[in-house]
Amino acid sequence: MAGGIRENGSGDDLAENHEINVTPFIDVMLVLLIIFMVAAPLSTVDVNVDLPASTAKPAERPDEPVYVTLKEDMSLALGNDTVARETLGTSLDRMTEGNKDARIFLRADKTVDYGQFMEVMNLLRDAGYLKIALVGLEAVAATPAPDGAAAAAEPVGPAP
Repeated sequence: MAGGIRENGSGDDLAENHEINVTPFIDVMLVLLIIFMVAAPLSTVDVNVDLPASTAKPAERPDEPVYVTLKEDMSLALGNDTVARETLGTSLDRMTEGNKDARIFLRADKTVDYGQFMEVMNLLRDAGYLKIALVGLEAVAATPAPDGAAAAAEPVGPAP
């Protein structure tokens, strides 16, 4: 409290109080907290993204990897064979012998629209395959290839 209680016989003088009133300080801090909580998510708008290659360490490849490829003309290939979107789930079941825990390596042409790419991921998810690894070109950071060869396609990690 800012003021003290008047005692009998002390007259009209109030005793000095040496305590700091922190209530206004707390109010200001709460207002600032709310402002930062509202403004923080808005600060990540319009992020420019270019993801052609990754320098991440390639994941271990199984003995018989299952590749699903989305070609430039939006057709799908399972391994080396072209498959229809409607039969992708049954073809995967046949190839993986019904093992839904098998890792599916998904690769797409650079020119494929992101929406089309997500449609294929949704087809895989609807078929029950949740372990999807995205395949990209392996980029070596600041080290050119020794014989000028192009980088090999390697899985760069599982999708979230």
